[in-house]
Amino acid sequence: MSVRNGQELENTRRKLHELEEAYGAAAQRPCDNGAVRQATLSSIRRLINQLKEEIVRYETRQPARG
Repeated sequence: MSVRNGQELENTRRKLHELEEAYGAAAQRPCDNGAVRQATLSSIRRLINQLKEEIVRYETRQPARG
Protein backbone atom coordinates (compact mmCIF):
# COMPACT_ATOMS: atom_id res chain seq x y z
CA MET A 1 0.00 0.00 0.00
CA SER A 2 1.25 3.46 -0.83
CA VAL A 3 -0.37 6.89 -0.56
CA ARG A 4 -0.10 8.55 -3.97
CA ASN A 5 -2.07 11.79 -3.73
CA GLY A 6 -3.91 14.19 -1.45
CA GLN A 7 -7.21 12.31 -1.68
CA GLU A 8 -5.57 9.04 -0.64
CA LEU A 9 -3.81 10.92 2.17
CA GLU A 10 -7.14 12.14 3.53
CA ASN A 11 -8.66 8.66 3.23
CA THR A 12 -5.66 7.16 5.02
CA ARG A 13 -5.95 9.71 7.83
CA ARG A 14 -9.66 8.90 8.17
CA LYS A 15 -8.92 5.17 8.32
CA LEU A 16 -6.18 5.81 10.88
CA HIS A 17 -8.61 7.72 13.08
CA GLU A 18 -11.19 4.93 12.81
CA LEU A 19 -8.60 2.28 13.70
CA GLU A 20 -7.42 4.29 16.71
CA GLU A 21 -11.02 4.47 17.91
CA ALA A 22 -11.45 0.73 17.31
CA TYR A 23 -8.28 0.04 19.28
CA GLY A 24 -9.53 2.09 22.21
CA ALA A 25 -12.90 0.36 22.16
CA ALA A 26 -11.33 -3.10 21.93
CA ALA A 27 -8.99 -2.31 24.81
CA GLN A 28 -11.94 -1.30 27.00
CA ARG A 29 -14.25 -4.15 26.01
CA PRO A 30 -14.41 -7.09 28.43
CA CYS A 31 -13.03 -10.31 27.00
CA ASP A 32 -12.96 -13.80 28.46
CA ASN A 33 -9.99 -14.91 26.36
CA GLY A 34 -6.83 -12.91 26.97
CA ALA A 35 -5.03 -14.43 23.99
CA VAL A 36 -7.78 -13.35 21.62
CA ARG A 37 -7.75 -9.87 23.13
CA GLN A 38 -3.98 -9.54 22.70
CA ALA A 39 -4.11 -10.86 19.14
CA THR A 40 -6.87 -8.39 18.26
CA LEU A 41 -5.07 -5.43 19.82
CA SER A 42 -1.80 -6.44 18.22
CA SER A 43 -3.41 -6.69 14.80
CA ILE A 44 -5.09 -3.30 15.08
CA ARG A 45 -1.84 -1.76 16.36
CA ARG A 46 0.07 -3.16 13.34
CA LEU A 47 -2.46 -1.59 10.98
CA ILE A 48 -2.25 1.73 12.84
CA ASN A 49 1.52 1.72 12.57
CA GLN A 50 1.38 0.82 8.89
CA LEU A 51 -0.95 3.72 8.12
CA LYS A 52 1.22 6.13 10.12
CA GLU A 53 4.27 5.01 8.16
CA GLU A 54 2.46 5.50 4.85
CA ILE A 55 1.42 9.02 5.86
CA VAL A 56 4.98 9.91 6.85
CA ARG A 57 6.39 8.47 3.62
CA TYR A 58 3.96 10.50 1.56
CA GLU A 59 4.61 13.70 3.50
CA THR A 60 8.39 13.36 3.22
CA ARG A 61 8.12 13.01 -0.58
CA GLN A 62 6.23 16.30 -0.86
CA PRO A 63 8.16 19.50 -1.66
CA ALA A 64 8.81 21.83 1.26
CA ARG A 65 6.20 24.54 1.65
CA GLY A 66 7.57 28.02 1.90
